[in-house]
Amino acid sequence: MGVAVFDSINLIAVAAAAIGSFLFGALWYGLLGKAWMKAAGLSREDTKPDPVVFGTTFFCQIIMAFVFAGILFHSGPLSISNGIISALLIWVGIVMTTQIVNHRFQGLPWNLTLIDGGHWLGVLLVQGVLLGWLS
Repeated sequence: MGVAVFDSINLIAVAAAAIGSFLFGALWYGLLGKAWMKAAGLSREDTKPDPVVFGTTFFCQIIMAFVFAGILFHSGPLSISNGIISALLIWVGIVMTTQIVNHRFQGLPWNLTLIDGGHWLGVLLVQGVLLGWLS
């Protein structure tokens, strides 16, 4: 039974979702990079591009898209609307609650929570739309 879910995951859709969400992140932080650095208390020196970090990020986007595809498979018919609804539920119930707790204990500013949270909302929406559309 567990193997059946993996047989039902469209790996092309997973790859597209990972690439799309990675590109969304580049655009998001490209636009909000200065505000993010200020909120995070980082300098430009602290945030120099690192190929290992980008590789790790992309690998994590692949894992995220693969797991999200499995969640969508179990939550009903594969569709764009189901992908969007699932993205919103995961974001509100898991991602943001986790970020809010972590950032409050770390004493980080709310604007960092909003910037990072907005990024993860966009990532999940891009993945949800692409997985729902291509699966």
